[in-house]
Amino acid sequence: MGIVKGFVDKFRKGLRRTSSVIFAPIRKIAEVFRNISEDDLDEIEEALFTADVGVEATGKIIDHMRDAYKKGEIKTTDQIIPFLKDDLKKRLVEHGNEICWAETAPTVILVCGVNGTGKTTSIAKLAHQFKNEGKKVLLCASDTFRAAAVEQLDIWANRLGVDIVKHQMGADPAAVVYDAADAALARKSDVLIIDTAGRLQTKENLMAELSKIGRVASKKIPGAPHEVLLVLDATTGQNAVSQALHFGEATNVTGLFLSKLDGTAKGGIVVAIKEKLQIPVKFMGLGENCDDIAPFRAEEFVEALFS
Repeated sequence: MGIVKGFVDKFRKGLRRTSSVIFAPIRKIAEVFRNISEDDLDEIEEALFTADVGVEATGKIIDHMRDAYKKGEIKTTDQIIPFLKDDLKKRLVEHGNEICWAETAPTVILVCGVNGTGKTTSIAKLAHQFKNEGKKVLLCASDTFRAAAVEQLDIWANRLGVDIVKHQMGADPAAVVYDAADAALARKSDVLIIDTAGRLQTKENLMAELSKIGRVASKKIPGAPHEVLLVLDATTGQNAVSQALHFGEATNVTGLFLSKLDGTAKGGIVVAIKEKLQIPVKFMGLGENCDDIAPFRAEEFVEALFS
């Protein structure tokens, strides 16, 4: 019970801005007991749009509510919030939200995303969480394209007390991955987290680079990468959906790490992504500290939106 409460509290704190956008106008409607009107539906629709729930998802939610009203399943304003909670929880039903751990260690997690999304910090948060779970973590600095990318990851590795494999800037990313896979096996690491280049590329170049990294890793570690996590910046709203589409066309993204949720009122993007892409959100960044990370849980997420 304490763990669940901890997650709820963490979600509430991190989603405060989104909650104020969604919940405040809807709560205002629900506080006055009366029959639901079309104006109420319009206001709810506007609140969902503002929180970046997206055109498709918002349309479906409002259509569902309107249909339920016509059928007499809901009639009065006090039923609005319970109805929305139930609807959103069903839309965000969890499937594949857990990390797919390899049967034999190490589990290889490839992390991708464009520069500025908080990719390096998100990797640090993952490393911190896995280490706290008692796992031996190894980082691989294969983003050799961006100046200071290797240095930043190295600083995090030292701060967290985890190992890192790195080469010089401009080195072949696949060569770094090869050495990291070797090291993960030799050091009996439980998790190998691979950072990748964050520059914007054409779909073809991105596909070629990520495919090469995957092939090199799998030569050393069967089944690698076991997870491909895409880091998206929640503050960018619908642009995050476009980035997910771009990466999804280039590689098999298995899950999302949604960063910077604490700094935006656009947390509804979680619903938009689920509706549009059917890629599970696996982790959420809810602050600047290493422990400001939470596995995605639909129940707690929705409760936090309406708290």
